[in-house]
Amino acid sequence: MGCSFSGLNALYDAVNGGGDVWINENRFRIVRQLGEGGFAYVFLVKEVLSDPSITGIAQKIKDPSHISEDGTYAIKKVIIQNNEQLELVREEIRVSSLFSHRNLLPLLDHAIIAVKVTQDQSWKNEAYLLFPVHLDGTLLDNAKTMKVKKEFFSTSDVLQIFRQDDVTEETVNQLCAGVEHMHGFDPPYAHNDIKPGNVLLTHRKGKSPIAILMDFGSARPARKQIRSRSEALQLQEWASEHCSAPFRAPELWDCPSHADIDERTDIWSLGCTLFAIMYGVSPFEFALGESGGSLQLAIVNAQIKWPTGPNPPYPEALHQFVTWMLQPQPTVRPCIGDIIIHVDKLISKFSN
Repeated sequence: MGCSFSGLNALYDAVNGGGDVWINENRFRIVRQLGEGGFAYVFLVKEVLSDPSITGIAQKIKDPSHISEDGTYAIKKVIIQNNEQLELVREEIRVSSLFSHRNLLPLLDHAIIAVKVTQDQSWKNEAYLLFPVHLDGTLLDNAKTMKVKKEFFSTSDVLQIFRQDDVTEETVNQLCAGVEHMHGFDPPYAHNDIKPGNVLLTHRKGKSPIAILMDFGSARPARKQIRSRSEALQLQEWASEHCSAPFRAPELWDCPSHADIDERTDIWSLGCTLFAIMYGVSPFEFALGESGGSLQLAIVNAQIKWPTGPNPPYPEALHQFVTWMLQPQPTVRPCIGDIIIHVDKLISKFSN
């Protein structure tokens, strides 16, 4: 989808001091900035409907549950510096459009436009991606707040965020089910950057939070055959740019010259994320604080350091579950189906 020409100037002005953004035929007013990182900025916006009879963006949204009752959404603005970045954004849009699952953040609309840089009269591209908004922040945001307060999720909440929660008579799947949806494609897709900063939480009074996996900029077909040293180095270089270091699987740090890479790289990241739900950090970040410590060595050797937990502490069965996912050899690491079967048993055992 491209941006309508009538909205081009308004779109450019809005993020440079103006007020309104157009994505195709739909108009949004910027409320405030929610965050930024790299070349991307995220804004809270509210749809502007000049005529109450116009349904606006709602008519484009296939799933009614994604329609905002008060017209608020999130817009991600990406500044594109070169053709390589342009292709990456296009791939993110393509991949995001593949998925349809309530625990994967849906892309509602998008526009890639050319804007004139006033200083030298040259042109550059900018992308605008529209999503539902979740104002309770990410798992990372929540972990930072809880760490300051010296609070922990209960064992029940840890498992519910990770897997499922009962809402009336409907089972709402969480992180594992979202990943299962991606891994169920033919060929399977790997997210490649599962981490607390990419998990949105929505808190509900008296119930466990709802978890939604976002940011598919690194998602790719999961299975790769590595048959030479140059291919191994190429994969490692790609992973260093696209997969966050504390949550990156060992085979992406030190890839053999002959290897079959598959979607179980995500299982490693899921194990690290489950650990982070419990303790607020990845299981290997302790290495960064030690004299002579190496994050890569800690990951490749699966050197897990268990912090002191809540009182009472998390059960040993939960620690063993994390350790099972953090097998350094990918061939013996479980698949997402195995994870779901096991975590359902833990939920039955430990949930209130």
